[in-house]
Amino acid sequence: MAKRSRRSSGFYDTIEYIGPRPQKPKRRKPFGGWVILAMSVGVAFLFGRHWIEPLKAAQSGPTPASVDDACGKLAGSSAFGDRLAVAALDQTKLAVDYDESYYPIAYPNGDVPAGKGKSEDVVVRGYRALGIDLQRLVHEDMEKDFREYPQLFGASGPDASVDHRRAANLQRFFERHGETLTTSKSDLSKYQPGDVIVWTHPGQVSKGKIETRIGIVAPGPEGGEPWVVHNNGAGPVWENCLMTYQIVGHYRFSR
Repeated sequence: MAKRSRRSSGFYDTIEYIGPRPQKPKRRKPFGGWVILAMSVGVAFLFGRHWIEPLKAAQSGPTPASVDDACGKLAGSSAFGDRLAVAALDQTKLAVDYDESYYPIAYPNGDVPAGKGKSEDVVVRGYRALGIDLQRLVHEDMEKDFREYPQLFGASGPDASVDHRRAANLQRFFERHGETLTTSKSDLSKYQPGDVIVWTHPGQVSKGKIETRIGIVAPGPEGGEPWVVHNNGAGPVWENCLMTYQIVGHYRFSR
């Protein structure tokens, strides 16, 4: 409050202020809490999407009964692609933890532990169920023409334990020894059971590079549009995702 002082003459001439010191109004920061919150949500979405999508697939995917029904419709077919699709579908009944770890394995016909695997292992195990060992085929081809394969992994030569477990190497093998087909999204009839699909997923980045994923085409439920059997983090799943990501490879291979 203000207090006046009085001279002997009876006049007031000075004012003394007693109370809290006036404060300058604070400048508002250009980046408020809402901006920080928005940035946090964006970062969480970008890095969380890799795990959210596999979890959604695991929770809402087909039932074992629907898988059995799809396999039953293909049973008895002599077509290689149909039999490969069944071998892929059968893997969706198994408990497999997603695991990208390097394992030293036997050669030929070597495999990582049965309860472990990733997208490439779905393809390798599917072919192996039909008597085709991609581990041996890829290794032999890389021994002949190592420089024809992508030089992405810092390897100085073939490694029979891991080369067939890399989507880029499988893609190159199928390009060299299989039938390369369309990647168009305009005609789904071009995607037949047993075809191998390679995608890129812009939301999944490893060591600064967009990851590639690989899977096997299988008929959708009730004979609908083609689905894919793959392992994108939740174990082998049968999923309607053929057109979800960018298709960069479409192959048909049998021996």
